[in-house]
Amino acid sequence: MAESSYLTADGLEKLKKELAHLKSTERDELSKRLRAAIQMGDLSENADYIQAKEEQGFLEGRIIELENLLNNVKIIEEKDRKNGKVDIGSIVTVQESNYPEETYYLVGPKEADPNNGKISYQSPIGKSLLNHKLGDEVSIETPGGNLKLKIIKIE
Repeated sequence: MAESSYLTADGLEKLKKELAHLKSTERDELSKRLRAAIQMGDLSENADYIQAKEEQGFLEGRIIELENLLNNVKIIEEKDRKNGKVDIGSIVTVQESNYPEETYYLVGPKEADPNNGKISYQSPIGKSLLNHKLGDEVSIETPGGNLKLKIIKIE
């Protein structure tokens, strides 16, 4: 059985749109390119054909990946969160000693975007914050060393 993937409602919508785009627009454009390349004749020496076939493999692989992901998705909902504790879907504000506060949105790995404050609940910071409550000081072992973060706010 496939493992469930956690997504926010926005993340689910983005992946559904991507899948629809790949299955319609991208497939259509690729099939036109393949037809044009085939009409040129000798396929063994046809770089356009070879490149289009490689792109087709990547496209179909991504479509399969998205379909499998969407078939085993668990939507992160506010009611699923444990009362007062950090959980998947929580927005957590933390502070390390005298550094400015940082806010993280704990999401599934497929939706993680650290540059925009979305971190995976499976990341070192995400794992360490799970199940802690407001005011807790959390010790996190990262590749860059040990961090101590204090939980300032949980939404």
